[in-house]
Amino acid sequence: MVDILHRIGVTTSPEQVYAALTTVEGLAGWWTEDTDGDGDVGGVLRFRFEPGGFDMSVLDARPKEFVLWEVVDGPAEWIGTRVRFDLSEADGFTIVRFRHEGWREPVEFMYHCSTKWATFLLSLKKLLETGEGDPAPRDLRISDWH
Repeated sequence: MVDILHRIGVTTSPEQVYAALTTVEGLAGWWTEDTDGDGDVGGVLRFRFEPGGFDMSVLDARPKEFVLWEVVDGPAEWIGTRVRFDLSEADGFTIVRFRHEGWREPVEFMYHCSTKWATFLLSLKKLLETGEGDPAPRDLRISDWH
């Protein structure tokens, strides 16, 4: 198994970061504007991009600590993988450690997704620090795959 790993620091509280990771409004502000569903444990969040999307089952979440999703619908490479955000505080930052875990192998799509996750995590940071993120469809286009 192979994982995508990233770490960013955000100059807002863990409560604000948690809300951006668990509410439809928060998620639509940094990942994709076309977001709906239920961000509570046991709920399913639906994220749509051009031309497809992902459905995430919310497996676990603890305010100010972490959020854990499992991909239940989307591209074959994503099905069964898990997305986790761990939160901690250090020197005036909320640290977000991101993990998209359980990829069966490092296929080319994984390379693309790793870079896109980085751009979306920077969008999360921007949303929380300035009030405006760069969610799809206004996200940074990095290749022919968007």
